[in-house]
Amino acid sequence: MRFEVTVLGSNAAIPTAERFTSAQILNVQEQLFLIDCGEGTQLRMGEYQIRRHKIQQIFISHLHGDHIFGLMGLLTSYSLNGRKKALEIYAPEGLSQMIEIQLKHTQSYLTYPLHFHTVDPTQSDIIFENGILTVQSIPLRHRIPAAGFLFREKPLKRNIIAEKIETYQIPYTEINGIKAGADFVTSAGTIIPNAELTTPPPKPRSFAYCSDTIYHEAIIPLIEGVDCLYHETTFTHDELPRAIKTMHTTAHQAAQLAAKAKVGRLIMGHYSSRYVDLSKLLVEARAVFPESYLGLDGKRFEVAFK
Repeated sequence: MRFEVTVLGSNAAIPTAERFTSAQILNVQEQLFLIDCGEGTQLRMGEYQIRRHKIQQIFISHLHGDHIFGLMGLLTSYSLNGRKKALEIYAPEGLSQMIEIQLKHTQSYLTYPLHFHTVDPTQSDIIFENGILTVQSIPLRHRIPAAGFLFREKPLKRNIIAEKIETYQIPYTEINGIKAGADFVTSAGTIIPNAELTTPPPKPRSFAYCSDTIYHEAIIPLIEGVDCLYHETTFTHDELPRAIKTMHTTAHQAAQLAAKAKVGRLIMGHYSSRYVDLSKLLVEARAVFPESYLGLDGKRFEVAFK
């Protein structure tokens, strides 16, 4: 069962030929979630063979242009392609008005229901839940209201031991219950404990997305122990005064957070265009947290079961 992050855009502020602005796809068990939607997101989806029609939820961290300027185009393209399925957007207050005024003045319409859900960036809440995962907001500190998102897989069912099915002649109608933890009662009335029939499921996987923010240790309890953390790394640490002024994070600081939160892996991103060669940011981060990786357009990061 797949749990995979695909980077669609990794640059800050403006797109370049090599790096578009912020957008990522999270694939959890073949359900696709779009996180931020910078300029060019549609192009990247086509280039990386993302099945955009499978996206039913979009999560927007904040309303700066490099995180939303691709959204209006995507929404209208869905209509041009005849979409009928509802689309849900989770974002700080203000995005719905921005979309509505663009639809009004371009005399455009949507062929599908569009539902907005306001995210409060001052507190952490479960903002979405379905059968396979929950999404929890992460309060960030930026120049405008901003929130990160913690995607956490729900506990999986136990694994039934194939040989036991034959040994105890278990009907297929009983298998789901056994996977859920039930004991099995044979036709003779003997109770076979679940622990004899199954093995424990793998640990649920998790991904935290922390976009534009100043270094903010208050998020550590929320992201502690996640398998994979995306955290912006706009500058190298020699640009710390500029990072503080613009309320961004350096590669060194992001690595510090990753180390303190004991995450499994750090994905870097949101690079300033001043860095054509990103190796300096990577070296800086790995000096603090060795499991740091450059998030580049087209790069995929799979989270495996442990």
